[in-house]
Amino acid sequence: MTTLTEKTVAGIDDQRIANENTTTKFMVALDVDGTLVDHDGHMSAPVREAAQAVVAAGHDVLIATGRSLNATLPIIEMIGIDTGYAVCCNGGVTLRLDPDLADGYEIIHKSTFDPAPALRALRKRLPSAKYALEDEDGNFLSTERFQDASFGVEAIGVDFQTMLAATAVRLVVFSTENTPEEFSETIQQIGLAGVTYSVGWTAWLDIAAAGVTKASALERLRGHLGTKPHRTVAIGDGRNDIEMLGWAGRGVAMGQAPVEVLAAADEITESVFDDGAAHVLRSLLG
Repeated sequence: MTTLTEKTVAGIDDQRIANENTTTKFMVALDVDGTLVDHDGHMSAPVREAAQAVVAAGHDVLIATGRSLNATLPIIEMIGIDTGYAVCCNGGVTLRLDPDLADGYEIIHKSTFDPAPALRALRKRLPSAKYALEDEDGNFLSTERFQDASFGVEAIGVDFQTMLAATAVRLVVFSTENTPEEFSETIQQIGLAGVTYSVGWTAWLDIAAAGVTKASALERLRGHLGTKPHRTVAIGDGRNDIEMLGWAGRGVAMGQAPVEVLAAADEITESVFDDGAAHVLRSLLG
């Protein structure tokens, strides 16, 4: 990580570096569930106000979530971000926000994959699990009346063969018969190839295209924005945030995060129940 005391070439002195760094924007990537909102979906006033203050200060604040587009938009609206970018579906979908656009946003990048190999392997080992996928048109297809708030739309019930034939942006697997540890072990034994996956707090699996994570999407945006790596900040709590925390110049884990997430972070803040994200956001205001 670049520091203010490092020497540079071409006659640029330390004081000039310090001046530049104090006036350069931060690029701030914020997870949603377990970070901005608790597990009941509630965002506290201190967190909302701190996020709004960072936006008002002119920093680039980006939501980076496993949620799908329609479940992400209410969070963006709640904070009041109307320009910039957002990352959904664990990096599978990137939005550009612009109030002059008809919907206030446009999809500028989408990563799709063939879910059939993963679905076949998973169903063989987890026959009673529930499956859902977001297709390339933003529809959710699901088995066994599987619905979740993170989908953002009502899932369409289909048979397994229909899911095998779809093109996916996001694949979700949920088991009510396994602990997260058992579920994770099963996934590792299956040895999924050609996809990127993360296991959540419960026996819940999110799958994206190979190489696609929140971090990969954020790095693409960082290059576009021209933000220096050491001016990037990320806050998260889930296993799907591990790459993002490692990507950021300042990666902050929420206090209630699993041990492997805590280990991936540069810092640990308070839990979501103690407004940990607000403490970090306020620290960016100088």
